[in-house]
Amino acid sequence: MTTTEILADLVRQVGGDRVHVDSIVPSGGDPHSYEPTPADADAVSRADVTFTNHLLLEEHALIKTIDSNARKGTPNVSLAEASETYGAHVIPLVEDIGLDVIWLGLRVKGEGEERGATRSSDVQLSATGLEGPGELKGYLTESLGRPNVYFDSADGFTAKDTASLPPAAHTHLNWAFTKPGVYRLTLEAKLKNAGAKAEPVGKGTFTFAVGVDPHTVAGSGDTVLDDGHSDLTVNIDSGRISVFTDSRTEGAEQEEIPPGDVVIDVPNRALDKVPSGKQFSFLGEQGAEIYQLPQAVLGKHVHGEIDPHLWQDAENAKAYVQLIRDTLTKEDPEGAETYGANSRSYEGELDDVDAYMADRIGRIPAERRQLVTTHDAFGYLKDAYGVSIAGFVVPNPAQEPSADDVRKLTRTISNLKIPAVFMEPNLVQRATVLNQVAEDQNVQVCTLYGDAFDDDVRHYTDMMRHNADELLSCLGGEKK
Repeated sequence: MTTTEILADLVRQVGGDRVHVDSIVPSGGDPHSYEPTPADADAVSRADVTFTNHLLLEEHALIKTIDSNARKGTPNVSLAEASETYGAHVIPLVEDIGLDVIWLGLRVKGEGEERGATRSSDVQLSATGLEGPGELKGYLTESLGRPNVYFDSADGFTAKDTASLPPAAHTHLNWAFTKPGVYRLTLEAKLKNAGAKAEPVGKGTFTFAVGVDPHTVAGSGDTVLDDGHSDLTVNIDSGRISVFTDSRTEGAEQEEIPPGDVVIDVPNRALDKVPSGKQFSFLGEQGAEIYQLPQAVLGKHVHGEIDPHLWQDAENAKAYVQLIRDTLTKEDPEGAETYGANSRSYEGELDDVDAYMADRIGRIPAERRQLVTTHDAFGYLKDAYGVSIAGFVVPNPAQEPSADDVRKLTRTISNLKIPAVFMEPNLVQRATVLNQVAEDQNVQVCTLYGDAFDDDVRHYTDMMRHNADELLSCLGGEKK
């Protein structure tokens, strides 16, 4: 059993006729958001071997389903994490949306091993207190525009005002305030391990300056956060609560600042209106003004600090294949010769794919290798084959694209003279802004596969060759 069809294809290439492989996430599904079913749990319980990608690629509920249902003693392999020992190259997940207000999320740092945490554990971040002139709402806009409310002070905080994350994870969030003024939000963290009671980890109170000058709120030596990427963070190793933020010093590492030493700016330019639709009524009357820090990237987007999309570099796929080979051989020693031969043969195919990618993309003039897409899944493509990531856009389909969304993307495409933008087939519904700007700028809309197959592409090598051909065809360069 594998989590995705890409992994299933790699296992089939190694296993051949000796294995039967199924993928939990179906064709065209998104592993970042797929919610498992009871049938999936049953399938996992019958599997002899289970392969996940992990590095927080898959939805946490899917990982928990696998870990709690995989039979004791059967291999349960996280390919992205274990493949480093086979020479896989991993890179940090770097996000830079360029918002003109702070981009504020939630984060869990640490592994929590001393507290008995595993990848299936839940870290619960609960809002337990609020001082301020109005109400605070913390919510996530899911991939089809549906809001998922984590914190809502309208009726006081209860146990339901809780966000849950796995260890070492981060998520984006919208933060909405109904009135200007100074707010102080208290968050408490607990760690919930399988079969155990949730245990307290830490507590902290964070200050927001909403529609007022943050410097009049900050004390001497306090840090005012008004741009960049920051997270309200619990460290489950140390028990500290902090703000984990991009460093103010260029080239320096990220900083952890105690909650009492920081003021988060929610400026007047963050004024927004409550959108139409019953699903947004928790924010107030339609059209009413709210101050809102946006989540920037649509959908449930829990991830860690390492980019999990390793297979976009064909050399990394070879590391996956070698790990799959060794896992199957250990479980089925009689098949060792078959697995070894299949692995060697397929690694040769992957070498050909790697050369094909380098050749096709190498024909694109360097100044035209600018990638604008719907999803930040192509960092390894960038590193391995010399493509530049000009930007990715994941708008909220529940609302019309803002003038700022359109202006920023239009400027990027115009300034860089980008001839085409790219969307993933399984994320077409997220591409409103991308399609609009492409039409306005008279540029092509092309297709790249990120982390899912569809009816047209059913094999990893075909996916990679398609991506190389599409980049060459759409970004320009001489075909030979």
